[in-house]
Amino acid sequence: MILKRLTVGALCTNCYIVSCAETKEAIIIDPGLDRESEAKRILEEINRDNLRVKFIVNTHGHPDHISGNKIIKEATGASILIHKYDAPLLRGSSVNSPPADKTLHDGDIIQAGKVRLKVLHTPGHSQGSICLLGEKVVFTGDTLFAGSIGRTDLPASSDEAIQGSLKRLITLPDHLKVYPGHGPASTMGEEKKRNPFLQGLL
Repeated sequence: MILKRLTVGALCTNCYIVSCAETKEAIIIDPGLDRESEAKRILEEINRDNLRVKFIVNTHGHPDHISGNKIIKEATGASILIHKYDAPLLRGSSVNSPPADKTLHDGDIIQAGKVRLKVLHTPGHSQGSICLLGEKVVFTGDTLFAGSIGRTDLPASSDEAIQGSLKRLITLPDHLKVYPGHGPASTMGEEKKRNPFLQGLL
């Protein structure tokens, strides 16, 4: 697996390009673009590595994670994937995202070449928030950050739900690299040791 991270948008969203070195098939996670220049950067990365983007995956339906769906889909023909509970947010969004080509459910596998990501439904920040679990990595969207967690004071968010999601995440092995929707990367081991929002759950 080849992984590239680009920080995009006014809220500094982490957009990830995940690709298979052998087949050149790729997944783009959370293209939260604000400007045409940011779309150009992503497309330049794709073209430089001769990637074929199969999927655009939104970890949830908030505008700062979906605003590049339209331009990336038009440029690559990739399918938009989002959890079924957040799919309506695409249709109602001010950023003019196309609708989902397929809705996701807990346990689904998203595959591009030899890259396999398992969908973990982790509600709380939104009803349809997901994490994506790979062999050595987990993309946590706005559920888990380095040293923090996602907000639960937004419409359709839930503190009770995110506590359940965090309890699920702390069962993951310590060696997993954590790639959140905002901010720096971490590991599950570091978060179990240092994240105050996880301390009471261990």
